[in-house]
Amino acid sequence: MEMKDNMKKKLKLKVSAIKDGTVIDHIPAKNLFKVISILGLDKIENQITFGTNLDSAKLGAKAIIKVSDKFFEDNEINKIALIAPHAKLNIIKDYEVAEKKIVEIPERIKGIAKCFNPKCITNHEVITTCFKVIKTDPIALKCRYCEKITAEDQIKML
Repeated sequence: MEMKDNMKKKLKLKVSAIKDGTVIDHIPAKNLFKVISILGLDKIENQITFGTNLDSAKLGAKAIIKVSDKFFEDNEINKIALIAPHAKLNIIKDYEVAEKKIVEIPERIKGIAKCFNPKCITNHEVITTCFKVIKTDPIALKCRYCEKITAEDQIKML
């Protein structure tokens, strides 16, 4: 038993602290790369550390992202609510948590999700998608153009 506990301790992920930036925690492990894409983290030059399939009592397996020298606007953060509705943000300043934020699902989703209706005009012409959030648990989005409902399991990011 003691040997097993020692093995677990050795296997724990050790990630260095960041001086200033943002830590996004409680991301469902399967959605890590969607969050990276939505926030455009794949296109910035800041130092980014991420881990996935980490133990979580709440999610089973979670992911975490640490971004040095980057502070997100509320509208950027709320984009991830579609795919990580329980995500938590820690704003780090001088190695300390200066502020905690919880993502919130906005009333309208514009230009980040695709309408699931293959006949929708947004899938055939250059038109920015726009949805009204009509339900939050599970998430359901109503298209502004075709009025079809996109369920959470049908949401595809642009």
